[in-house]
Amino acid sequence: MKFIDVLPLKLKKGVKFGYVKNQTLYFVLTHPVYKMEFEYNKADIKSLLKKFKIANVEDIGFFVTNVIEKKEPEKQPDPLYIERSYGIFQNNAKDEKLFKKFEKIREIIKTS
Repeated sequence: MKFIDVLPLKLKKGVKFGYVKNQTLYFVLTHPVYKMEFEYNKADIKSLLKKFKIANVEDIGFFVTNVIEKKEPEKQPDPLYIERSYGIFQNNAKDEKLFKKFEKIREIIKTS
């Protein structure tokens, strides 16, 4: 809806979407704080509505949606790089556990 684009930025950020029903323009808001902002700026919004003369709209209404959006965390891509080592090194570890760890590292390098 293009009317949402002409709203002030502090109001536009809180609008999820808008629709017209029974000559009333409804705004679906994302948070109760935005509902208070819309109440406070209702006269300004109505003046904008008269200025843009949206078809068959005489009043405005707004409410907060009760559907909670689930935001999935963005998956960070694994860093892609070219392995520069060939796994050729001397394993001088005296401890058996460390020796095995270095050998596992060598195998990972060779397979990548």
